[in-house]
Amino acid sequence: MSLSDEHADDGHGEHHLPATEDWPHGFGEASWWPFVTAIGASGIYVSMALFVLSMGESALVSQTIGAGALVGSVGIFLAGLYGWLYHAFVSDFWERGTDHHSGKTLKFAMLLFLGTELATFGAGFVYYFIVRGGEVWTQASIPHVFGSLVIVNTIILVISSVTLHMSHAALRNGDRGRFMQWLAATLLLGIVFIGGQVYEYYEFIVHEGFTITGGIYGSAFYGLTGLHGLHVTMGAVLLGIVFVRGYYGQYSAERHTSVSTASMYWHFVDVVWIFLVVVLYMGANLV
Repeated sequence: MSLSDEHADDGHGEHHLPATEDWPHGFGEASWWPFVTAIGASGIYVSMALFVLSMGESALVSQTIGAGALVGSVGIFLAGLYGWLYHAFVSDFWERGTDHHSGKTLKFAMLLFLGTELATFGAGFVYYFIVRGGEVWTQASIPHVFGSLVIVNTIILVISSVTLHMSHAALRNGDRGRFMQWLAATLLLGIVFIGGQVYEYYEFIVHEGFTITGGIYGSAFYGLTGLHGLHVTMGAVLLGIVFVRGYYGQYSAERHTSVSTASMYWHFVDVVWIFLVVVLYMGANLV
């Protein structure tokens, strides 16, 4: 319905209600995908709180409840994220690009989103520094987590930022072939990084007995690195969407807004990881 049609209906200037057929897709006022995503993200924090309450001899809830809540919340979060990203960056823009104004708006929206992410990680680091300076830290057994695996993983993630920059530069120069090659390399490096972090968790938990319940450092370590791993996974999903769109020729030197926003997100998680390595891995055993 056009604006003129809307006013021509009854002449009373009544507000046009969201069309039911619009639910739940699109960026329109009837979209529920951001709400679903937010519910899933909130559930993750609640489930972690339930997990904390299940620790110790006088546990208030069963560990099964926390684990079940976490699995359900992650499922809701990923489903909402999929719907949001697909309809915002794939379906709605599949056959058209963005003009200069909407492109700037999307980039600004990504900056706002990264601001919230910075606040989230900042809260985690504040918690870490508080417990790091407390008396309980001096009495805790802090394992040595800094080794060759984290060094290799860090190099992989840093290289992925370089390859993504090369990919974006190639696209802006009109070289679609090199854009796809560098983008594929970035996506592969991101997947290898995620696999390396999973393997690191396996080594710590199975072979060294270092778990999230193993003390104050364990909760901080797995909380922050797990949160970062979730963000890298989200970034890999974004790059995967960009890769599919690039494969079908949806980008050009003049049309690359979603490539720019995905790149901003990927570079952000890379910087956060370097800070994590310095503070959480290298600085844990410092007096």
